[in-house]
Amino acid sequence: MSLATDNSAFSPAAAESAYLAGPREFFSLLKPRVMSLVILTALAGILIAPHGVHPVVGFAALTAIAIGAGASGALNMWWDADIDARMARTRLRAVPSGLIAPREALGFGLTLSFLSVMSLALIANMLAAALLAFTIFYYVVIYTIWLKRLTPQNIVIGGAAGALPPIVGCAAASGSVSLDSIWLFAIIFMWTPPHFWALALVKARDYERVGVPMMPNVKGADRTRLEILVYSLLLAPLGLVPWFTGVGGWLYGVAALGLGLGFCVHAVRVYLVRDGLDANKRAMALFGFSIFYLFSLFGLLVIEHGFGLLARWGL
Repeated sequence: MSLATDNSAFSPAAAESAYLAGPREFFSLLKPRVMSLVILTALAGILIAPHGVHPVVGFAALTAIAIGAGASGALNMWWDADIDARMARTRLRAVPSGLIAPREALGFGLTLSFLSVMSLALIANMLAAALLAFTIFYYVVIYTIWLKRLTPQNIVIGGAAGALPPIVGCAAASGSVSLDSIWLFAIIFMWTPPHFWALALVKARDYERVGVPMMPNVKGADRTRLEILVYSLLLAPLGLVPWFTGVGGWLYGVAALGLGLGFCVHAVRVYLVRDGLDANKRAMALFGFSIFYLFSLFGLLVIEHGFGLLARWGL
């Protein structure tokens, strides 16, 4: 879809109202809830890096990574404004509701992208900056512009962008990419499909209406439930890898075991309950639990490393 088509969905009056937008509206373009997850996972990457980093440098690098994530969100909202306006879940976002003009969202996102990458290069190193630039490019161009409207595997392939922050954080702290950060990448990558497809089961009509080929409206709900179950069964043992490699301590290990089992239980329920309101409730329960799962695992890594618990316990 061309840029002209995207912008034609907005009236001059709506575009004019964009000039009244304040900091709150522009902040919403950054997708703050997604940004909070990026901050947490990038912080985990910084803390597990083979070499320590000065707290001021680490904080500045984390800020640059967060801004880069926000820039990706702003560019995503610019490109998807046409479909966001027709989906119940997204129609009140700043661009489709007319609070911010598409060209302003584009300029805002591009400016933040440049500033975040250049800042990380100056604060940390070129490897971290290059990885952040690639993350932004992957999310905006590969996922948002290309894959999202092309294939039901959009979430699977595009999920790599959301999984990169631990690697970027590790590179910012140490100037290299460790195997441990790659394992964290793998956990997020495997977590993404069951997380998004659980929501897609409930919002399938919305996606179908705007022509986005999500798994439920292309392969069917039953196939989606099976894929959710398969990915969940693969995710549970993968979540234990940081414990086995020594990156996570016993707190992490116990939590990963219990949360992994809980994730699988939710996935089994989604697979078995297929009709009526109960099916939607099961899917939304898995969606909510998946957020708790990832925040808990990475939060515990941050606690164990940030407070020196691993060293204190001799682990």
